[in-house]
Amino acid sequence: MMNNSVSIKLLEIAKEKKALLFGSFKLSAGGISPFYFDGRILTLDPEGLYYVAKGMIELAQRVNANAIAGPTIGADPIVSAVVISSFLEKKPISGLLVRKDQKSHGQKKQIEGKINKDMKVMVVDDTCTTAKSIFMAIDAIEKEGCEVVQVVSILDRNEGGSKEIKKRGYKYYSFLTVNEKGVIISSSSGV
Repeated sequence: MMNNSVSIKLLEIAKEKKALLFGSFKLSAGGISPFYFDGRILTLDPEGLYYVAKGMIELAQRVNANAIAGPTIGADPIVSAVVISSFLEKKPISGLLVRKDQKSHGQKKQIEGKINKDMKVMVVDDTCTTAKSIFMAIDAIEKEGCEVVQVVSILDRNEGGSKEIKKRGYKYYSFLTVNEKGVIISSSSGV
């Protein structure tokens, strides 16, 4: 398993930067939650994004991914940070961004970035609830002849998405997880 210090640090930063809020929040996937995780606060913060990229690169290298992809907009900063950081580490990983729908103009792309058949791709998103956007990205990537070798989110809300990802045969990892008591824990806390 990966270096747990990244997960611990991400939990600390999320609390410090108020990417984690507590109260009553309506979710885009439906339902009400006693907390809200705003992944963009974490991934648009220099320190937060540094640790996200560090953990993502470590995972990508472990599964021999040569590309990282995810649904736009949640994955945009993650993909960008991994691409530039991997270049600086002299172990480049290409980036891909997946639109919800194919463009109706230009080259009519659904996937932005240089995609090649047979790429080994790690699909990422900031949060996993139902995994609807993650599966949209996986489907688009696989239609191009690529292999999804890992799926990763910063936070797993444990509301069925990660279970479905694993059920469909994909490797899944999250840095932070909501446990059965509704408490957000780092992956080093027994996830």
